[in-house]
Formats: sequence, C-alpha cells, structure tokens
Amino acid sequence: MLAPEADPHANHSHEYAVSRPRAWFAFAMIFLLMLSDYIDRQIVVSLFPHLKEEWGLSDKQLGALVSVISVVVAVGSLPVAMIADRFGRVKSIFVMASVWSMATIACMFARNYTQLFAARAVVGLGETGYGAVGSALVNGLFPKRLHSTLLGAFFAASALGAVLGVMLGGAIADHWGWRAAFGAVGFPGLAMALLFLLVPDYKSVVVKFQPRIQSRSPKAFLGRLYQALTNGPTLLWVCLAGAFQLIVVSTIWAWTPSFFNRYHGMDSATAARHAALVVLCCAVGALFWGWVADRISQRRPRNKLLAMCVLTLLSFAVLSCAFAADLSAGLQYAMILLGGFLMTCTVGVTTSTVLNVTHPGLRATGSAVLALFQNLFGLAIGPFFGGLISDTWGLNLALAAIPAISVLAAICFWKAARSYEDDMALVAAVVRQEAQGLPVQNSALVLPLTASQA
Repeated sequence: MLAPEADPHANHSHEYAVSRPRAWFAFAMIFLLMLSDYIDRQIVVSLFPHLKEEWGLSDKQLGALVSVISVVVAVGSLPVAMIADRFGRVKSIFVMASVWSMATIACMFARNYTQLFAARAVVGLGETGYGAVGSALVNGLFPKRLHSTLLGAFFAASALGAVLGVMLGGAIADHWGWRAAFGAVGFPGLAMALLFLLVPDYKSVVVKFQPRIQSRSPKAFLGRLYQALTNGPTLLWVCLAGAFQLIVVSTIWAWTPSFFNRYHGMDSATAARHAALVVLCCAVGALFWGWVADRISQRRPRNKLLAMCVLTLLSFAVLSCAFAADLSAGLQYAMILLGGFLMTCTVGVTTSTVLNVTHPGLRATGSAVLALFQNLFGLAIGPFFGGLISDTWGLNLALAAIPAISVLAAICFWKAARSYEDDMALVAAVVRQEAQGLPVQNSALVLPLTASQA
C-alpha cells in the first residue's frame, strides 16, 4: 500500500506539488469528472416513467437500477483505492471514468431489463473508488491551506451532478427518447476521461508495517484493524445513524420524479425540474446544517450530535406529513422542499465525527468504513426498498412511510452523543502518549503503521 508524497513534507507544505496552472487544471478535471459520475448515476431516475411504459417494469426493478451502483461501490471502494495508490491515481481515474462512461453509453443499446441492469452494475464498477482517489489527488497536489475548501467543492459536485442528471434525463428523454439520454451524458464523460491523462500525479512511497504487527495471516491484521476501529462505540453508532438517514435521502432522490409524474400529471421534463429543485435544497441544507453543527459544537462537541437527533426527527415529521396529509399541490411541494433541506443535515456531521474518534493513522480507513456503511446499508437500500413498498401499497405511501427510518437515525445519534467526548479524549490521550514516546496504554486503538515520511 502506498502513501502520498507531494514533496518531502507533503502534509505540511504551503506550496503546490506542481505548477499552479497545472494544479488548477487538475482540479477542474477532477471536479468535472465528479459531475459526470453523479450525472451518470442519477440520470436513470428521471427515465423511470419511460422504462416502466416500454418494458412494464415494477417499481422494485426500477429501484434496483439505482441500488446496484451503491452495492458495487460499497464492495469495491477500499480495494480500488489501494490499487490506485500503488499504480497511480491519474491512470486509475482514467480507467474508472472510461469504464463508467462506456457502460453508460452501453445502456442506450439495452434491449431488456437484464441488459440494462448489467450495464448499470458496470457503471458502479467504474465509479468505485473515485471519491477516495479523486480526493487523494486533490490533497496531494494542493497546499494544506486549500484542502478543506477544495475537498468541500469536490464533494459538492456530487449534488450538482445529481441535479443535472435528473434535469437532463427528463428533458432529453421527452424529445429524443430515454436511450438518447444515456448517450448524451456518456460520450462527454468518455472525452473527459481521455483528457484526464494530461493531469499531473504526485509521487508515492511505500508504507511499511512494524515487525510486531506483521503476520502471514490477513485475519490477524483485520482483527487488529477491527479492534482499532471499534474500541469506542461512537464510530459504529455514527456510521449506523448516517446509513439510516441516507435510506431516506436516497429514496426521496430516486422516487420524486416518478411521484410528480404519477400524482401530479407532469411530463418527464417538468417532473425532473421539480425533483432537481428538491435535490438542490438537499445540497444547500447539507452546507447550512454543517455550519450550524460547527457553531454549536464549540461549547460542547456532543451538541452537534444532539442537534442531529432533533433535525432527523423533524425531517421525519415534515416528509411524512408532506406525502401522507391531504394538502394542496403548492403546500405539498413546499413541504417536500423543506424536508429536503432538513434531511441532509447529517452529511457533514457523520464524516467529521468519524474522523474525530479515529486515530490519525487510521482516518482514511475510518472514512472507508463510513463509506461502506453509507453505500451498502444506506444508499443501496432506499431506492430498492421504496420500489418494493410502492409495488404493494403505492408510491405515495412508500414516500410517506420510509422517512420513519429517521427515528432510528435519531436514536443512533443519541447513543453516539453519550460516548463521543470520551472517545475523543481517548484518541487524544493515545496521540499524546505516542508524541511523548510513552507506552500506549490502550494498544487496541492503534494499528501500528510507519511510513517513510511523517
């Protein structure tokens, strides 16, 4: 496994690893490919009415077209990120973007549901690891003072890409058919993948294991890793909370275009525009509530987790009322927008909490664990489960019922709040002992790795 080396003091440098124009060209390409990633991922939700009409698909089958990508991404993210560290991030991203773009293009030639499902799975295979590898490239090329801003912009591109995917899919499908929609977003992605070969990479060095942790058995290493990540209960409770809330988020994202089409008689393009505004409210909410969480946690860190308890319960109340109550069309849409603004409150808080209770040497792995929970137990479940309920009781009831899962998220955040400050103190104590050269009393917390650079 490799660790980044932008320069002899990569993590502390105030300089660019390459010339400033080349670094900013790299960021522009990374940002554009993140847009392409989520456009290709989300475009299918605006095509549900067309696919249902042409092939007579159930809502469960439609939801699976979204969920399959999250399953593949969850399973493959960590190994792909490790491969990218070894063989180079630029080459790896070129391969990833080429695969997901060609798979998106292949969707336009699908002749039945099985072929389309297989193509969507390959889209997920291409997108696997891009978030981790792209953020590593940003981190390695730019000065530390710009990392938070640029990584925030990088991940904000996912929400913007989701908005564009929903809007473009509906508009193109209404004029030229659903097959053209896949081609219209797939070919530009392939062109960007080729252009990405001009992006500079940064050098890597080998990370060595300390002799006392080396073992021929991967089981011993994984056991040590599990102990280190679960020594305090906060990490697992927060991962569960984030996953539960993402079930709600992914359901709303996947099914609002179809809801507006079926219950309000909108054509695909109009329904897509209405749904895109919901996603945009989600993006604004994620930024706003992240800022609020930072403010209220200055007095006591646990306050942000207690705030998540309140906000997730509030999102449940608003969304359930929006879809279950007898409201006018305008009031219902306003409540859906408000629900979207509330339901993404957890996005920034879950990530920051995981990083704060994970040893600095394991933060990348802690983030990978969070990504696994979010994709496999959150994003993958929502669209499929929503379709399953819709087939039995109707889409309106599905969208009213699934927000109740936010109650489980609130419970998990409350549990995490009880241990959060103690776990933060435990990590700080271990880091302090290591810095002073003292024996680490809680050795389960630390997976002893050494790199050739600090």
